[in-house]
Amino acid sequence: MPYIKVYIHFVWSTKHRIPHLNTPELRKNIWNHIRKNAREKGIFIDLVNGYDDHCHCLISLGSDQTIQKVMQMVKGESAYWINKNNLTKQKFEWQDEYFAVAVSESVLPKVRNYILKQEEHHTKKSFQDEYNEFIEKYGFQKFTP
Repeated sequence: MPYIKVYIHFVWSTKHRIPHLNTPELRKNIWNHIRKNAREKGIFIDLVNGYDDHCHCLISLGSDQTIQKVMQMVKGESAYWINKNNLTKQKFEWQDEYFAVAVSESVLPKVRNYILKQEEHHTKKSFQDEYNEFIEKYGFQKFTP
């Protein structure tokens, strides 16, 4: 059996950044479901949290898991579950794009703290500002074929 620790910090938003996740109770319910469903699929979620219009997830990839496959399973199933249970007033969808950034063991506590404090963080900074910071900090560029 291989021993693997490859942590990825994922961030994704609701479609068109609609603030569907507008109560702490709803968010808690969704994060708990994401955690439970991931466990059933063999995905190790270290931490999940977010705010009105986005989600942060710290995941340790397994030996046969890819970023694309994990995101497809987590986002796809959770959107289906949210709609099936009528948890939002309108049809719920996650945005197609997402961030995925490797996290070294030495900064795991800092990343966990950042994810845990999302509600407090977004009283001072919008998701758009956070998004722009991620783009700049990690040097992401959009490529067009």
